[in-house]
Amino acid sequence: MSPARTAAVPPPWYRQVSRQKWKSFFAAWIGYLLDGFDFVLITLVLTEIADDFGLTAVESASLVSGAFITRWLGGAVLGALGDRFGRKSAMVASILLYSVGTFACGFACGFAWDYTSLFTARLLIGMGMAGEYSASATYVMESWPARLRNRASGFLISGFSLGGVLAAEVYEQVVPAHGWRWLFYIGLFPVVVALWVRRALPEADDWEAEVGAAGERPNPFRPLFAGRRRATVNTVLAAVATGSLFAVFTPLGTGAVPVLSVVAAACLTAFAVQLGGRSRWPLFVALCATVFCAFLYSWPVQALLPTYLKTELGFTPAQVSDALYYAGFGTMAGCVVTGFVGDRFGTRRAYAATLLVGICFVFPVFAVRDSRLQLGILLFLMLACMQGVSGLLPKYIAGHFPTESRAASLGFVYNVGALGGAVAPVLGAQLASTMPLGRALAVLTFSLTLVVVLLIGFDVPSRLNRLVDPRAVPDHLATEAAAGGTGRVRTAK
Repeated sequence: MSPARTAAVPPPWYRQVSRQKWKSFFAAWIGYLLDGFDFVLITLVLTEIADDFGLTAVESASLVSGAFITRWLGGAVLGALGDRFGRKSAMVASILLYSVGTFACGFACGFAWDYTSLFTARLLIGMGMAGEYSASATYVMESWPARLRNRASGFLISGFSLGGVLAAEVYEQVVPAHGWRWLFYIGLFPVVVALWVRRALPEADDWEAEVGAAGERPNPFRPLFAGRRRATVNTVLAAVATGSLFAVFTPLGTGAVPVLSVVAAACLTAFAVQLGGRSRWPLFVALCATVFCAFLYSWPVQALLPTYLKTELGFTPAQVSDALYYAGFGTMAGCVVTGFVGDRFGTRRAYAATLLVGICFVFPVFAVRDSRLQLGILLFLMLACMQGVSGLLPKYIAGHFPTESRAASLGFVYNVGALGGAVAPVLGAQLASTMPLGRALAVLTFSLTLVVVLLIGFDVPSRLNRLVDPRAVPDHLATEAAAGGTGRVRTAK
């Protein structure tokens, strides 16, 4: 091989990401680890909390839902902060807000001793989690080369899975000896680590080049506050949406849940239409619906798997932790592998194909009764496909939006859709009142996965958007020759 040809061979993909970018990636990744750690903590101790507070299955499941009620607001506000002042600022702000919520949760568990105070603390955590998702996802993807951005997305989300594995280990070691409340005190430690590693980060390349260098500070919420009358109406809508969601997932809304749900959905749809404007409102609405369905299929298992293992299979805390190791490492492996697959075959194709493989394992998982090893292997395979593919979700959503409004749009769309995660555990618990919990989880997961396959596989959000805007850019994060090798694309203004 001639020297000229040798020089043309590109370096391995991992060397195409500089050492500084890897450090920045770790700073974002640890925030996702925090999210996973906190989420799995609450699911692991739902039965213990229910016993201490005298809660029904639906009430205890609502503690999982509590973190989702305020996510739409936190994601939108902190996302707008990221678009206006930079991704780095939003990352720091989100982890600070999250730390306040985590401390409040620990305080509630240690001193207030009731359901309401713990639920309120979960609302604060939800806002921080939402901002973490939009800020970290946009930061990492805009910092990595465009041809590696599915990998960046998948690797980043893998942190959530490892956080779940660590939570399961802490649960096994701490709860039997010291009780469930200590888990929330331990949850403060990762927050300190996350703040420390984010103390000095460079700004994301795309944002710095396209927004920071231009000197113009975008305001993604301008359409919501164009005039005093519209500002007043939208402020009222925000209050009504949040209040309705709070009532839906607490005893306050008993007897009026269907009406309150419709009111909240109408308010959030109104925001989506305004933020999208005449040319993109179908995109915003369709993406919110797609993410909502994605949470509905995935979060019943994530939220209620420990409960299923303990109540229907009679697992001990140690056995629950073992099962969650299989689940967590399966999800991690899936996030990493689908990142490579997405870069090779395209985000949408990888997403739909992986889900189709994953649904083959759903009913077998909940049919296993006597073999913990067989159950663990099936959990690994099912979650590698069905939860691991969520590693592509940030890339899938973010590609629909230009740099100047990406974080706010991603934060709003993802976290409005994430309300499916609030509905999912409660829906699973209610469905379990008419059939065994395992069967309820299998039915929800299988049926709604097929819906997501159709929505993403047939590119429904983009197709709807092209009906009103035929010139819409198909993927703002994709490489174009006109970008001069920077990984940025020309965006429609």
